[in-house]
Amino acid sequence: MYRPVRSPASKGAAANAQRIAGTGGAAASCYPFPVRSRYLSLLLAPALLLAGCHSHPPSLSQLEQKKAEQQALANAQRSQLEQILPPSKNRYMNIHSFDEWQNPYITVQPGMLQIHIMQGDATPGAFGSGGMLRPAGARRQEVDIAFDKLGEAVTSIPQNAWPYGRVVAIEEANHTPKAAEPLVRKNMEQAIATLNDLGIEVYDIGSGNLR
Repeated sequence: MYRPVRSPASKGAAANAQRIAGTGGAAASCYPFPVRSRYLSLLLAPALLLAGCHSHPPSLSQLEQKKAEQQALANAQRSQLEQILPPSKNRYMNIHSFDEWQNPYITVQPGMLQIHIMQGDATPGAFGSGGMLRPAGARRQEVDIAFDKLGEAVTSIPQNAWPYGRVVAIEEANHTPKAAEPLVRKNMEQAIATLNDLGIEVYDIGSGNLR
């Protein structure tokens, strides 16, 4: 009977196949332990995910477009605020108490801004003004906002809440922790810059000076 003669190479291949079969079908690899082929995708998946998760920085055109949009928004807000009369210094420069202040004023805090608004009297006139019929406290509102919403917030304040014209008072929050004072001062400077850019004067009631 004819019996095929196996070459040494074929014997090695058969032995290799038998070895693979003995390990449950594990493929030879560079790992120091048997790795099944169906597990290779699991081993490679984290690397593939990391390779695909790198975010690309915005391009120059995207940055320019965003800057143009911000400038257009600021121009629109300035145009809207111009409908309010210019500030009248002879009406507010002698005020040194927030209890007497009727225009909007801002309290700067470490993590936000608080806008205090005195709504205009719906029925202006000497009779009943500030009394039981039309108490000033009932017309006060307080709104907490993020720093980047300051322009949007001040343009939303009704015109009758600006009796002194386009001017707001500003103060630091009371009882600010000493460690947070530098941040509050930085936030105040940022708020003042935003308000001035919108054409709004900023009055420091404590010192009686414009900022």
